[in-house]
Amino acid sequence: MTLKLAIVGRPNVGKSTLFNRLAGRKLAIVDDQPGVTRDRRFGTGRIGDIDLELIDTAGFEDVTDESLEARMRVQTELAIDEADVSLFLVDAREGVTPMDEVFAEILRKRGKPVVLAANKAEGKAADAGVLEAFGLGLGEPIPISAEHGEGMADLYAALSAIAPEANSADDDPGDQHVRIAIVGRPNAGKSTLVNRLIGEERLLTGPEAGITRDAIPVDWIWDGRAVRLVDTAGLRRKAKIQEKLEKLSTHDSIRAITFAEVVILVMDATHPFEVQDLQIADLVEREGRCLVFVLAKWDLVEDPQAKLAEFIEEAQRQLPQVRGAPIIALSAETGRGLERLMPAVFKTHADWSTKVKTRDLNDWLAMAIARHPPPAVSGRRVKPKYMAQTKARPPTFVLFASRADQLPEQYRRYLINSIRESFDLPGVPIRVTVKSNKNPYADGEEKSGPTPGKAAPSGKTTGLVAKKRIAAAAKAKSGATGKARGYSASKPKTGAPKGRAQKLARPGVKPKRASRPSPTRKTRR
Repeated sequence: MTLKLAIVGRPNVGKSTLFNRLAGRKLAIVDDQPGVTRDRRFGTGRIGDIDLELIDTAGFEDVTDESLEARMRVQTELAIDEADVSLFLVDAREGVTPMDEVFAEILRKRGKPVVLAANKAEGKAADAGVLEAFGLGLGEPIPISAEHGEGMADLYAALSAIAPEANSADDDPGDQHVRIAIVGRPNAGKSTLVNRLIGEERLLTGPEAGITRDAIPVDWIWDGRAVRLVDTAGLRRKAKIQEKLEKLSTHDSIRAITFAEVVILVMDATHPFEVQDLQIADLVEREGRCLVFVLAKWDLVEDPQAKLAEFIEEAQRQLPQVRGAPIIALSAETGRGLERLMPAVFKTHADWSTKVKTRDLNDWLAMAIARHPPPAVSGRRVKPKYMAQTKARPPTFVLFASRADQLPEQYRRYLINSIRESFDLPGVPIRVTVKSNKNPYADGEEKSGPTPGKAAPSGKTTGLVAKKRIAAAAKAKSGATGKARGYSASKPKTGAPKGRAQKLARPGVKPKRASRPSPTRKTRR
């Protein structure tokens, strides 16, 4: 049983911080400046033994015109009507403001349960603001600190008193959603596309660029299948991103791509396939996600048939790594061409999950090698042996070949394109890893010893050949210290010395110096 809780209040009172605290992770973007949150954001959380379905809302503004703030107020009122209980936050340090009083009057008229909480209540500076909150007429305020987690026990006590009355239906069993991220440049029509798909004004739209800041997930059922659409903030060039808030939004969008299964790249049909579009598509391919191109605002294009053929040919030329990815031209404003989008998405998702049998894969490998053999490197040809698929999503293959490290990159690309064409996998990122298989004879030689005539590895000597080699080395060593060629070596003498040696051996006898005659002078006559 789940309690649906809407966190409401004026801007910059800590709604998103409390949303992240109850959800147990940082889902919503938090910043010091007011008005960061604009769309309704859903999430699941828990406090004590109460399961919560959380709704983070935009800051309430008392305007009713056609401005962005007025559209944000409509989204907040929809969240209040949808929730079982509203958690009204006020800033305990600033106290009760006139905007809080206006919002409290609106909540009283709704006739739904309301829990009043005074946030930022850590320290004595917040005591006066907590006391002022009594004057709103919504019961006793609960002092909490969403940043530091203080007052959560009191908040649990207040919600547990409402939960048994609010929960009347059991939770629906959670189905496995197909996660679809919708990305693109700012003001390309992403939020309008999501609203048209689900059939309601779920997300804020308008002529202003950069309305969406968070990655907003929306659960939806299409043709009996559970789908989770994730609307993301527009991605601009990295060099143009200067503000901290835009950096956070960009990081959130990239994270949505990482966790998605299918990515829909929405482009403005009046100027598609710009540099930023190509970079986003390359990022999706590097992340291994399947890609579907959407040409939005198609109702503004003149001569649509010729333009579509031109765009398809440009995509094949500039994005060969996702060759064959579906390109859907539609208008989210009028609904034209929208019926072709979801079948293309699920067709691409099925291709992305394909598993190829090993037998079929090796039959294809033999055909591919016969049609285009691997080139010779340094006079020796690389010989592919066999191939197997290691996993799907994306399809990943491993090719075993001799001299695998010398296989040219262009031949690996040839194999990838041939797989895509032969097994009907258009637009799906494919991974092929080339490895060298182990030499079984090398393992057998290590076990049985070296072959005759070859040196034993790492200085080890075993077997008859090694014994002969040791004997030959010993004989050569002894021969080096034996008699030299052409000379006779005397045998070592044993026993007592004789002759002159015996005389010199007597004590006190010194050997005489050899005397030689002095040279005589020749006299002149």
